[in-house]
Amino acid sequence: MTAQATDVPSAQVDRFVHERLPAPGDWPRMVYERPELRIVGACNLVGELLDKAPAKGWGERPLLRSARIVLSYADVRERVDRICRVLVDDLGMVPGHRVLLRGGNSIGMALAWLAVVKAGGIAVATMPLLRARELGDIIDKAQPALALCDAKLLEELELARRDRPVLRDVIVFNSPDAPGSLAVRAAAKEGGFEACPTSADDIALLAFTSGTTGKPKAAVHTHRDVLAACEAWPRHVLRATPDDIVVGSPPLAFTFGLGGMLLFPMWAGASVYFPEAPYTPESLVRTINEVGATICYTAPTFYRQAAAFARQHGIGRLRLSVSAGEGLPDATRQLWKEASGLEMLDGIGATEMFHIFISSAPDAVKRGAIGTVVPGYTARVVDDEGREVPRGTIGSLAVIGPTGCKYLDDARQANYVKDGWNYPGDAFLQDADGYFFYQARADDMIITAGYNVGGPEVEDALLKHPAVAECGVIGQPDDERGMIVKAFCVLKPGHAGDAAMVKALQEHVKATIAPFKYPREIEFVAALPRTETGKLQRFKLRQPG
Repeated sequence: MTAQATDVPSAQVDRFVHERLPAPGDWPRMVYERPELRIVGACNLVGELLDKAPAKGWGERPLLRSARIVLSYADVRERVDRICRVLVDDLGMVPGHRVLLRGGNSIGMALAWLAVVKAGGIAVATMPLLRARELGDIIDKAQPALALCDAKLLEELELARRDRPVLRDVIVFNSPDAPGSLAVRAAAKEGGFEACPTSADDIALLAFTSGTTGKPKAAVHTHRDVLAACEAWPRHVLRATPDDIVVGSPPLAFTFGLGGMLLFPMWAGASVYFPEAPYTPESLVRTINEVGATICYTAPTFYRQAAAFARQHGIGRLRLSVSAGEGLPDATRQLWKEASGLEMLDGIGATEMFHIFISSAPDAVKRGAIGTVVPGYTARVVDDEGREVPRGTIGSLAVIGPTGCKYLDDARQANYVKDGWNYPGDAFLQDADGYFFYQARADDMIITAGYNVGGPEVEDALLKHPAVAECGVIGQPDDERGMIVKAFCVLKPGHAGDAAMVKALQEHVKATIAPFKYPREIEFVAALPRTETGKLQRFKLRQPG
């Protein structure tokens, strides 16, 4: 089953996003062969995940937790309904309006997101660390008339809207006593808001890519897309239960965080704990112990830094540690396993695909591999013409399934979707058992003297050296070899970045992987450029100076 039509008309009277979707011929092929993926008709994802919770026996179970309060599914529904009335009655939001959301991970941010989507709006969540210029680009692209903003993050948003009259109203949250705040407005409202009768094909969110390669793009996801994602990786790989308590660092503005830290727990009847301040590696481990967390989401770099604290404090009831957002070096997997006793649950996803489509549960891990394709998706490794290459051969990853790339008004759609297949831009090989092995971003493959070298493989080798805290590897143009392998290394305290260390690291890599892959140049730096989600920005390492 490769298409789903619905006879339910769109409820989104504001057609801005619908009118700026890619041309039909540029869409990915959407596949819904599994029964649980056949989502049709009137379908509001918050109505499905939140309003139907009591019928599943979850109404009084906890959903959102913090150090100050625990809200049940029923509590959350009442608060969300009051916010919906503020959006519609006070602020004039109509279905299809884009609403910019600005905040870190908090109960307030979660409630705001759920209300926007339940009322038929299109959530445009933004990373807390974005500055006025970056927020301005998002406003220009999404054209929101309304923003809901954490009171602590108002300054940059106000700068961004100065010469953008389209953003008519900004309402603060996480400021419960401030006149005109979302909480004060909502307290005056009644609950009982019926979910907007959106069709499955109506738009739920615009997800802006995290900017590892430059200017971000806006990926469009429908209510059907998000619910189908809930029925794929969470059902078949994660397998959370209502007794699970979830913690983690990925922002709700990032689809890895939105799924892992809000929507997937709701699908399972589980709960989520949000901290008062952003996590550090140590505070994350302490929180895992203090709240009895059973599932943790974060990026590989964070796990690597948290390993020492896991060894020191233990990990309490934690049973699943999920890694995604960037490639997981085997050195980090083994370091965390030694410290915690847990095998990492790795996965690769994409903002354009909403979430993870290749993964392995801890009991099905093959060392060095990300995993196998998640049920509901099909993936293959192909050459430049889109033909599948023999197993064991490096090529480009191509994926189809119940989610896919639909950029908002962006010519780069043609780069991502080709002949109906999604091309996330990663180089992979697949072995005879169907396991996928990540090599590099396709544009990060280093071809040196005729050899293909994946930067992440060299990074993994360097991370096994006791002096290396972090590293990033790129290809640097070279007249003789075309490219050479260059490494940027952050050393642990007490180690000197001198010629002797360069030699030691080069010899270490030669002894760990094929000698031709060693970095011919090593630069020692104090920190590596990363996105707010923890992804290494290799394009910045390539920039001179």
